[in-house]
Amino acid sequence: MDIATDIREKLNAEWLPEIYRCKVRTQRTRAHRLEIAQRENRAIIQHTLLGVELKVGNQRFSCPDLSTARYLQIFARIGCQAVAVPYDITKISTLADELESAWQKILLLVEKAAEDKTASVKGRMRSSLIKEIRLEIEEIGAGSLMPEFKQSTKQKSN
Repeated sequence: MDIATDIREKLNAEWLPEIYRCKVRTQRTRAHRLEIAQRENRAIIQHTLLGVELKVGNQRFSCPDLSTARYLQIFARIGCQAVAVPYDITKISTLADELESAWQKILLLVEKAAEDKTASVKGRMRSSLIKEIRLEIEEIGAGSLMPEFKQSTKQKSN
């Protein structure tokens, strides 16, 4: 059994792509593109005079608020180039918390599974797991660029 399958079974509903599938993609979202490398990245949130930015490598992405930056940071670390962002900004912070928690649990399980391995084997295990997570999220998709709005708000005439 490979490491991704093992960790997916241990985490079950807390598996990062499962949270994305069940709690993000089921609501109204908008697609967000990140022009980053498809590998594990170092993503840093920076507070500037112009607001909050997410720095990935040498690139900076302006974010409307801290919760959106935290949310995007998780996907930037994995190397996802397109993700769905909830349209309702009140939901982003709790989702970011949940996704961050799932990410930390994944890292702990990888460390535990690779504790008796050499550094190069640990690196390969971690990168293959991250690739698996990224591919699953890409498969789920980022949705449309703009959310759908229902046009059923016309008043009935008496």
